[in-house]
Amino acid sequence: MKHFVLTLLLGASFYKAEAQQTAKPEDTEIWQPVPKRVTPGKTTSEAPADAVRLFDGKNLGQWVSTDNRNAPANWTVADGVLTVKKDAGNIETRQTFTNYQLHIEWRIPTAISGTGQARGNSGLFLASTGKGDAGYELQILDAYDNKTYVNGMAGSIYKQLIPLANPARKPGEWQTYDVAWTAPTFNADRSLASPARVTVFFNGVLVQNNVALLGQTLYIGKPSYQAHGATPIKLQAHGDKSEPISFRNIWIRPL
Repeated sequence: MKHFVLTLLLGASFYKAEAQQTAKPEDTEIWQPVPKRVTPGKTTSEAPADAVRLFDGKNLGQWVSTDNRNAPANWTVADGVLTVKKDAGNIETRQTFTNYQLHIEWRIPTAISGTGQARGNSGLFLASTGKGDAGYELQILDAYDNKTYVNGMAGSIYKQLIPLANPARKPGEWQTYDVAWTAPTFNADRSLASPARVTVFFNGVLVQNNVALLGQTLYIGKPSYQAHGATPIKLQAHGDKSEPISFRNIWIRPL
């Protein structure tokens, strides 16, 4: 009987691995329903007194390279603005966090090219669990007049959760995310105790309402959890060919 059960388990693992290898990005794309357009308000948020400034417009002292946490972040800082340098790779915070409130402002260039996922693509990884795109991604993308799969548009939890609305501004205008993040917890045996949860306001409009994540976000395949502790927050240098996007006024309140 033990040999029979072991055979079944090995067979299941083989077919799961084979299915993952033959999966395509399109398998996890959702295109309907398209979130309604909402015109956002004109104000942005100032940092409260107890916030930690992650980027104040002066330098990247709070950030490191994701590929080598001993190396400084090598994106461009000029005129109070942080701009993605794509060949330098992703960057992430020196500090690690569990639960927090986060504010970040981002801007798609006025002269943006490309379409769909190749138009101003970046990502805010609410918890970075390793090199590359490992972690939980809140998508950043031009969503003003740019058709793509709706679980990959701005305001989505990438390939998982569609935004409740689309309050995107035009390229060239500053946009804001205000995030309340509750990190997942794990049991002593590394199994999931409670999932990650997130609330997101996009330009002041609620687009994710205390939703539970299914696991880490993946480009191909289904999400899943792997146990981890406190993590950095990551910004993505996406490999698309469109012009790089910019950030400013990034602050956090650990909870």
